[in-house]
Amino acid sequence: MWRGFWTLVARAARGPRRSCTRQGSGAPVPGSGATIFALSSGQGRCGIAVIRTSGPASDHALRSLTAPRDFPPARSACLRLLSPPRSGEPLDRALVLWFPGPQSFTGEDCAEFHVHGGPAVVSGVLQALGSVPGLRPAEAGEFTRRAFANGKLSLTEVEGLADLIHAETEAQRRQALRQLDGELGHLCRAWAKTLTKLTVKCGSWSAGRGFAQERM
Repeated sequence: MWRGFWTLVARAARGPRRSCTRQGSGAPVPGSGATIFALSSGQGRCGIAVIRTSGPASDHALRSLTAPRDFPPARSACLRLLSPPRSGEPLDRALVLWFPGPQSFTGEDCAEFHVHGGPAVVSGVLQALGSVPGLRPAEAGEFTRRAFANGKLSLTEVEGLADLIHAETEAQRRQALRQLDGELGHLCRAWAKTLTKLTVKCGSWSAGRGFAQERM
């Protein structure tokens, strides 16, 4: 049990892994895979549904569904008419956002489509994205997994995000938010630093004792 606990402490203490940085967009981040898309908001009817993409073809997906309008500026919401690239039949008027990597949730190029939350609209936009070359539906948790792999979230922050999503009480929400903000990670790093110092001291003491016994 303790071995597993200290392994978790060590992994959390390392914090987020550094990812490569680049300027601009359109070029794949080294090590990135296919471009993924998924409904990020809840299932069912709602006023607004959020569909997002992540990966090197996100800009192509955004252009394909919003052509012939100009490409939106980074991190600015723009109203666009969405249409499938093949038929061109209007799907919905939506707010679209462009997040070039690495300044995004996953560290990759990302796009968001804020559409009306009716099932037919959501299904139509998802099908349109699926028809864009280079895109595939995301696996469960894949956006968060990419954020972790690209150094955007640490292990404890990933757990905090999951807890925040599933929080049902105020106490759970507060605890999850503290963990997402890195409070547990800071604590684990402090523990790891203390353990490292103790290990060094114990090693020095053992070496000194062995040397003394040899002299005797």
